[in-house]
Amino acid sequence: MPMTEQATGAPHPQPRPRSGGQPAPEHVTGAQSLIRSLEEVGADTVFGIPGGCILPAYDPLMDSTRVRHVLVRHEQGAGHAAEGYALATGKVGVCMATSGPGATNLVTPIADAHMDSVPLVAITGQVASKAIGTDAFQEADIVGITMPITKHNWLVTDADDIPRVIAEAFHVASTGRPGPVLVDIAKDALQAKTTFSWPPVMDLPGYRPVTKPHAKQIREAAKLVTAAKRPVLYVGGGVLKAGATAELKVLAELTGAPVTTTLMALGAFPDTHPQHLGMPGMHGSVAAVTALQKADLIVALGARFDDRVTGKLDSFAPHAKIVHADIDPAEIGKNRAADVPIVGDAREVIADLVQAVQKEHSEGQRGEAGASRYAAWWKDLNRWRETYPLGYDQPEDGSLSPQAVIERIGRLAPEDTIFTAGVGQHQMWAAHFVQYEQPGTWLNSGGAGTMGYAVPAAMGAKAGAPDRTVWAIDGDGCFQMTNQELTTCALNNIPIKVAIINNGALGMVRQWQTLFYNQRYSNTVLHSGPDDVNPAARGTRVPDFVKLAEAMGCYAIRCEDPADLDKAIEEANSINDRPVVVDFIVHEDAMVWPMVAAGTSNDTIMAARDVRPDFGDHEDD
Repeated sequence: MPMTEQATGAPHPQPRPRSGGQPAPEHVTGAQSLIRSLEEVGADTVFGIPGGCILPAYDPLMDSTRVRHVLVRHEQGAGHAAEGYALATGKVGVCMATSGPGATNLVTPIADAHMDSVPLVAITGQVASKAIGTDAFQEADIVGITMPITKHNWLVTDADDIPRVIAEAFHVASTGRPGPVLVDIAKDALQAKTTFSWPPVMDLPGYRPVTKPHAKQIREAAKLVTAAKRPVLYVGGGVLKAGATAELKVLAELTGAPVTTTLMALGAFPDTHPQHLGMPGMHGSVAAVTALQKADLIVALGARFDDRVTGKLDSFAPHAKIVHADIDPAEIGKNRAADVPIVGDAREVIADLVQAVQKEHSEGQRGEAGASRYAAWWKDLNRWRETYPLGYDQPEDGSLSPQAVIERIGRLAPEDTIFTAGVGQHQMWAAHFVQYEQPGTWLNSGGAGTMGYAVPAAMGAKAGAPDRTVWAIDGDGCFQMTNQELTTCALNNIPIKVAIINNGALGMVRQWQTLFYNQRYSNTVLHSGPDDVNPAARGTRVPDFVKLAEAMGCYAIRCEDPADLDKAIEEANSINDRPVVVDFIVHEDAMVWPMVAAGTSNDTIMAARDVRPDFGDHEDD
């Protein structure tokens, strides 16, 4: 094929219009068609690693002036970075990998995005179409592997299909309930000659997400809201996905009802708002957990009655009627039967519900004004949150409290800082002790609980929002799974900040061993080997995170003394020309409270160790 302007790196030629006014098709390879398609759908950043079968796509990618590629160190990092990018920008995240192990390394972030409804397009190379099914070198059936964890996926063996499939992939990923999709492209399709024209005609029979709620269901929900005595707004991540936070605030203040926001919804309703009770669930606030248990009406908005929220399902909210609004009809009634099911986009649902509640009020169904309608309910709620507030004890040995570290990071962070977290104790403390006032400021792995999420997600968030400060709050266990992406950050001018909450252990597992396994700490110590068999390692922590971070091009700080805490955080905040890692050496015995033990009723919530709340009420009628 003669060299074109595209192949030389010059700007793309403008296609000449055909007689009908449409641009004339460009004669390109399948690989060039792929990159042109990514440009046209608005993808500006791709995280990935080249390899044999995807290599044809990397050649025209080098010439693109509209798509930035970030070369990661592991495909899992590419996937989580694409998630962080998507959550920080509201756009679709894109990751790319080669066939076989490259593709299978994307499985964890794809599953993570599926659980947390993150719009993600994963593009993988595949062996040549004639070799598919022969166990060729680096062949894996990634379409089959990911079918249960994607909204849809495509195997492309014809270069002519590439523009249509890419357009469909971005549409499916970003509409309805957002989620991941996968496009697997055979190497010979990338190498074949084809034509490129845009826009293609999409062919998605049967894909018709419902966004507008049914008016009758909205009216029924409004009647229940105005009749309730102990309502709770149970807010999930779907409210953030729908951009419905302004509407939520209007609904909450109109009704005067208390609000709980799940782990995935932090920032959807201001933490400091007087109607906010905090996060419900296994490690939720006493007030939030108890409010759901004692409620006579739960209005679930973009939430899915996850087991971490409900505890033992048959004992959850025994006296409550349920209004369940979700864009995914499969979620409604899946775990808890709904008295009023509403299928629709959370923004449209809440906006319509506001109007319906206002109509009920105007027709004389309101009674007392605002929160005063629920005066007795708020008396109980306020007593619970005043008696059992979130808090922590300072270590008696004078060492650093992990909760204090995270609390101070939150207080000293610049406005609009984005926080990411790994999974475990540090994740729960970050949920509790950082105040989230705005949407899009808290990114974490909620449904899948993926260790190693924080650093690459922070990298993606910072790549998508370079003017905002991004702090990754990570545990020493999580950090050792994906810290190699700090090299990616250093080499690509992505100056994230990482707080390692270093207690020398797999902290949440150790907490369970303390509480349920007679303090038998089997394989949860991270900084030393069995009985310290290596004499050279005795008295030290392996690895030395400061040296490790410096080796990857980062500025590194260690903080062990509470007196140095603010100084270390302020120093980290002041450095913006490279990634910063702060190794906070914290007390190993700190625990996350409150807690509902797995598989038990939320009625058994413990406010602290050996502290069972006394709710002092007899209103379970």
